[in-house]
Amino acid sequence: MESLRAEIGEENADLWLRPAEPFSLEGGVLTLKVPNKFFSDGIKERYQKRLLTLFRESSGAEIGLDFRVERDLTRVLPPSDPVPEASPQSDFALSDLNPRYTFENFVIGESNRLARATAESIAKSPGTQYNPYVIYGGVGLGKTHLMHAIGNAMRRQHPKARVLYTTSEQFANDFITSLQNNAIDSFRAKYRSLDCLLIDDIQFLIAKERSEQEFFHTFNSLFDSRKQIIVSSDRSPKEMTPLEQRLISRLEWGFVADIKAPDLETRIAILRKKAAIEGFSVPDDVVLFVASSVKTNVRSLEGSLIRLKAFQSMTGTPLTVDDARDILKDTIMADDGSPVRAETIQRVVALKYSVEVKDIKGHQRTASIALPRQVAMYLSCVMTEMSSTDIGRAFGGKDHSTVLHARKKIEKKIEDDPFFLELINRLQADIKAAER
Repeated sequence: MESLRAEIGEENADLWLRPAEPFSLEGGVLTLKVPNKFFSDGIKERYQKRLLTLFRESSGAEIGLDFRVERDLTRVLPPSDPVPEASPQSDFALSDLNPRYTFENFVIGESNRLARATAESIAKSPGTQYNPYVIYGGVGLGKTHLMHAIGNAMRRQHPKARVLYTTSEQFANDFITSLQNNAIDSFRAKYRSLDCLLIDDIQFLIAKERSEQEFFHTFNSLFDSRKQIIVSSDRSPKEMTPLEQRLISRLEWGFVADIKAPDLETRIAILRKKAAIEGFSVPDDVVLFVASSVKTNVRSLEGSLIRLKAFQSMTGTPLTVDDARDILKDTIMADDGSPVRAETIQRVVALKYSVEVKDIKGHQRTASIALPRQVAMYLSCVMTEMSSTDIGRAFGGKDHSTVLHARKKIEKKIEDDPFFLELINRLQADIKAAER
């Protein structure tokens, strides 16, 4: 086992080898005790041939391999923290903060430990040591959850504090409306009298010249008054290209923390926590299967759990790993970690919409070209590890803000139209098949 561990890496070894124990060696056959068929099938498929070679090398004899299923995952899966009871909302709990997003419901792992610890410190002493606070990372990793958790904790600990959570889009819309209605003084009074301003997806504000300038001055006003400023982004300040270059130095004055994709143990804990919150009983082997199959982000994990809950509610039967594999086949296929190239995405999307790849990479804005281009950009965002800037370059030198706009537009269309969601799922499957 230790020899194989050195070959396959710690994560795979912890997943597949740690739960297996030697049970007996009789008649030239070594029997391993495993928690369920999911493990025996996985070891057979991935490592049995290599194990038999290692057995022969270490013993000098031909040793066969068999499995005994003994269902006990308590030593494999990390325990789930208890879910705190919801406390009654106080008068200051306004609609801009989601009361479900709290520190208690945020699962801590190596990928987010520093970001979470800093956030909790800020909630206790806002406007002091970590100001401004910038959280950055990929889609669906918990940035928004952490921002709401800070706001909710501040309102509990400082009932009179003026705390506002908003998105960069809403900030820009408020600013534009104030200009149209000749109410800029009211806009500034609203944003510059806060004790804590939390702005999500700051990258969407970048390159909107007047809105970005207004945020710069709002930032200065709050900072000079020792009020807390918290922003999130999909990239670090150094990777941003704001028109207002001074904004970069302002954002780097405080503390910058990144959130990465969760590791296996954290994914397991997230699923168990979410299931407990939803009052949904999930077998341990199903939890482990989902956590080992869906790796990219927390949002995908939670979405997978919601689909499984819907299936169980409709059928009234206990979930099995085979059920989960069938229900989540599209999600797993899009999340299997294999590299995907932007060129493949462009080619598959162009074929689907009967357009040329050069048109997708071109500058035509007709509806027949714009939609396929936005779909291809969206799929490049969710299926590759390319930054929005790199994706823009791959699409004929587009600006990163164009890519972010495309992603947001397609996400909204997916949310509103189940038939379009099915189209996107089929495209993802076709793209993965084309890469094989």
